[in-house]
Amino acid sequence: MNVIEIANQLPVSLISHQMLSSILSKSVSNVNNKIASLIASDDLIRLKKGFYSFAPAYRRQPINSLAIANGLYVPSYVSFEYALSWYGVIPERVVQVTSATSKNNKLFETPLGRFSYKKVPLKAYSLGVDWHFNEVEGGLLIATLEKALCDKIRYERGLGSLTQQQMLEYLEYDLRAELPPDTNTSLIESIATAYRSKNLATLATVLRKKQQ
Repeated sequence: MNVIEIANQLPVSLISHQMLSSILSKSVSNVNNKIASLIASDDLIRLKKGFYSFAPAYRRQPINSLAIANGLYVPSYVSFEYALSWYGVIPERVVQVTSATSKNNKLFETPLGRFSYKKVPLKAYSLGVDWHFNEVEGGLLIATLEKALCDKIRYERGLGSLTQQQMLEYLEYDLRAELPPDTNTSLIESIATAYRSKNLATLATVLRKKQQ
């Protein structure tokens, strides 16, 4: 079985050792040697132990960074600046994919980019997470724009305790955020409670006032 045939059976962005084994075991006697050979020939890119992606020549579609981020460290959901950019809330194109996790902080430097993970408390972890279905990758987890904004503000270093005016200035001048008029302030309040965050409570207040 050649590389193209293997890649055609595994069109997803993130490929596990188990997925490769299920395909290769039908035609090769030593799966690990075959995987090592694919890596040595640069046909397969190693992202971390037991997880890979095919070289660009064998990909049937562009790499889905959300799928890779979700799979490299479980449980996790994509959030923070990357999610805000994904929604078009902030103008910057964000390269590093930052996710929230209920486990410890983690960083993966891979040939496909940096994937970082920040630990959030369990009470806040499950609030405001969306499930998006992709026909190739399957289900993908990403924060709602409200949760991504809350995660960003909660973990912004040196932000301090903001007044309502300072919060408005932070959104406008620091983030240059363009939030939709139907931003869910009730969800932000719930997240603020879970995080026990005065800044997020202030965020909910100023956004509600803008909606009036």
